[in-house]
Amino acid sequence: MKAGQARIIFVTCKSLSEARRIATAVVHQRLAACVNILLNPAESVYRWKNKVETTREYLLIIKTTANRLSELEREVRSLHGYEVPEFIVLPVVAGSRAYLDWLYGCVPRRARKEKK
Repeated sequence: MKAGQARIIFVTCKSLSEARRIATAVVHQRLAACVNILLNPAESVYRWKNKVETTREYLLIIKTTANRLSELEREVRSLHGYEVPEFIVLPVVAGSRAYLDWLYGCVPRRARKEKK
């Protein structure tokens, strides 16, 4: 697989516990190879329902593949507390072959059952 299949997704969460719950779920389900959780909250300023809001949020940086995006987004939405959670996808244009091989090995093209 080429680097063009790898994706980086940004998701912000209202709490560290929510961020950890989402990260653990998507890696366990093999929808992502890795999720970084930035432990220091970011201050977000945004418009919501015609008001400017300010809040602290935890950022997830999720590494996955293009063919798992819809399943990943569905899972994030099901676990997320926001009405409209952030789900921003960036393409990976290049990366180390060893890292990308590892990523593709962790995220199969299709869902498969985990052995218990």
